[in-house]
Amino acid sequence: MITKDLILRIFSAANILRWNDHIRPFDFFELDKQAHKMIIAYIVAKFEEEDGKSVDWIKLIEGGIFEFFQRIMLTDLKPEVFHEIMSKKEKELNRWVIENLNDDLFALNDGFGERCSKYLLDYSYAEQERRILSAAHCLSTKWEFGIIYPWNSMIYDIEKTKQKVDDGLANFDDLSGIRELVFNRKYYGFLDLCGQLRFQQRWAQAFRIPKTSVLGHMLTVAIFSYLLSTEMNALEKRRYNNFYSALFHDLPEILTKDIVSPVKSSISGLEDIIKQYEKKQVDEKILPLISPSWHAEMKYFIEDEFSDKIIENNSVKKVDNAANFADNKYNAVDGSLIEMCDKLCAYIEASMALEYGIKSSTLIKSKQKLYDKYTKIKKNNLDFKQLFNYFC
Repeated sequence: MITKDLILRIFSAANILRWNDHIRPFDFFELDKQAHKMIIAYIVAKFEEEDGKSVDWIKLIEGGIFEFFQRIMLTDLKPEVFHEIMSKKEKELNRWVIENLNDDLFALNDGFGERCSKYLLDYSYAEQERRILSAAHCLSTKWEFGIIYPWNSMIYDIEKTKQKVDDGLANFDDLSGIRELVFNRKYYGFLDLCGQLRFQQRWAQAFRIPKTSVLGHMLTVAIFSYLLSTEMNALEKRRYNNFYSALFHDLPEILTKDIVSPVKSSISGLEDIIKQYEKKQVDEKILPLISPSWHAEMKYFIEDEFSDKIIENNSVKKVDNAANFADNKYNAVDGSLIEMCDKLCAYIEASMALEYGIKSSTLIKSKQKLYDKYTKIKKNNLDFKQLFNYFC
């Protein structure tokens, strides 16, 4: 089961500042960077498949999670220092990361800890997926740097930093996905829109620390959804669907912004109107920015995102419990699991702010409401109440 320490490590990324030795128009946080990286990796991998190359999606997802944990553990190192040390002591550093995460990772089901060790220590493991993640890392860094560069034109050595950012991405110009994103403004537009979700803060009506963004929240929900999918012994296709459905579950908020739950539930039928509007906006403004061959999958991910569903006879069908359709052929999504992870993350966000001493009636009431409603819900063999109780 997921330990409290692992949860705290995941959320610690919302406090880790990036570019903190540069002038910044707003704060950049590691959690948002990692979320953007995973979205870019999805795009790059999709283009690689279209180019006839094989992608192991489970290795790609898990590799991204393993690199996320690694970055959290080594976050205090400047990039130049990090790369210099990693070039000479990579295995030693990675062993240190594994040793410090050992109890948390090996508490998880299905050999997750063993695969993390293999990924960090065996460089022949998941070579293609590792390159895709590295390319996504470089492109998400370039996106951030494009924002701060004009603010730092007078800073010593800024041109040298720019050259390093450009050179890093140039190492991956053999990947068709990188070429498409760099040279096709339409596809880059999707990447850019997703990046803008880091500007939208959650809990708009309540002051909080850390100030998690919609983009960072999407990644925390995706990680919890994936880890709990392994706890349920879900097969590969279900894990894939659960991770990416969670990673994209708030994608329509690019167009609508975050409409707080009290507003959605205040008037009968309002939530349905919002959903229809979101669907229309997705069809008109988001889907045209990605390859037509991905449209069906993206709609499957983000429409009725909290419903268990399968694909049967080429049609989407809602079901009571996706676990009853465990075979990969059903292409199942545990939407109810994603909803639980979404609400668990909201509960943790409220709890952490209260622990920081922010005595907000909005946070207190919301936390209690989430606990009362969602600790009573069962999902197969998962003990959600234990996860909520970590933060009582």
